[in-house]
Amino acid sequence: MNIYRERISMGAKLQVPGLIFMALFLLIGCMGSKERNESNLNFDVDKQLDYCVTQSEKTIALNFKDQMIPRNVATNSSAWRLVEYKDWTSGFWPGELWYLYEFAGDKKLKTFADKFTRYLTPLSVTPALDHDLGFQVFNSFGNGYRLTENPEYKDVILKTADTLATLFNPKVGTILSWPREVPNMEWPQHNTIMDNMINLELLFWASKNGGNISLYNKAVSHAEVTMKNHFRPDYTSYHVVIYDKDTGKKIKGVTHQGYNDESMWARGQAWAIYGYTMVYRETRDPKFLDFVHKVTKVYLDRLPKDLIPYWDFDAPGIPNEPKDASAAVIVASALIELSTYTKDETLAKKYVDKAEQMLAELSMNYQSRNMNTANLLHSTGHKPAGSEIDYSIIYADYYYVEALLRLKKMKAGKPLNSIALKTE
Repeated sequence: MNIYRERISMGAKLQVPGLIFMALFLLIGCMGSKERNESNLNFDVDKQLDYCVTQSEKTIALNFKDQMIPRNVATNSSAWRLVEYKDWTSGFWPGELWYLYEFAGDKKLKTFADKFTRYLTPLSVTPALDHDLGFQVFNSFGNGYRLTENPEYKDVILKTADTLATLFNPKVGTILSWPREVPNMEWPQHNTIMDNMINLELLFWASKNGGNISLYNKAVSHAEVTMKNHFRPDYTSYHVVIYDKDTGKKIKGVTHQGYNDESMWARGQAWAIYGYTMVYRETRDPKFLDFVHKVTKVYLDRLPKDLIPYWDFDAPGIPNEPKDASAAVIVASALIELSTYTKDETLAKKYVDKAEQMLAELSMNYQSRNMNTANLLHSTGHKPAGSEIDYSIIYADYYYVEALLRLKKMKAGKPLNSIALKTE
């Protein structure tokens, strides 16, 4: 009614039929808004996890050639592109199966989770190809050990942590991401990419479960140096920072998968949110918690209305740019955990609400359903290289399941630390 009084006081000459029509319009709009809010509040997590179980069972039934692991499904295709264990995405499929086994308790899922996990065993006893050992081994063997306490899994995790640590450069204070020639990385100088933050969890866990304490110190050093050099004044992140390998001096900040060197690549910012949330969990150092709130805020503030980011927040063709569902699920999972560390109840609620809204949007409009056997459509891998644009990608499926499980546990009042690997 205030709207109408203001308009009348300004001389607006609205007729009674028009007023009635507008009132009905607003009433219907409010009802629709209420229904949308209620649908979010009543988001059926189990239904979405059941869907993921069904999709995974369809994928298992495809009976891939031995030692091959699903990575992506192209636009307008129904067939998975398969990779071997050395591919950086190889740990997401077995990790997803472990999560679904945790949810459903189906021994068939456990059997196949173990099968695909063991494909990655050679990574623990060969020189490090790059920083992705956490993605590969911690998601697979790590989740497997959390659920089974199989000592063979633990042995692989600890050996892999030591392998990853060989890439640490004490003069720089971070782990080398790509120990090889990559365009624009000024090899043989030292490169560190934001994605590397996620792999620190492997080092933290190993240091607390039989590994050397130096692994913990290297992980903290990496997080601190990255926090200092990888972020702009507005807390958006560079994808890559190049350091002088001998002095540790920062040479430049660049992108590899974003729109340009100064843009906010969506998945890079997502890795930062997820990574620093995990670092706070492992260290309980308040500087990391304060920092991740700031890194999160700029991401949330710049999201489109549907809360699913375009592949880069600064891409010039928005709103006609590809979306990136993978960035959305990474952030949704992180927000649920981050909410548990937040003393500000209003902010904590905002984080959970945003995460649930993201998952509801993805579940309604991004599920692949009958198009292929992945969980989600519309992820973007490497837009500048023309790779995996508007694809179903396995890491989006993994973090979707993880986020749903975290939300399920939160709704049930259970601690989320059972999602993180437990310590002995």
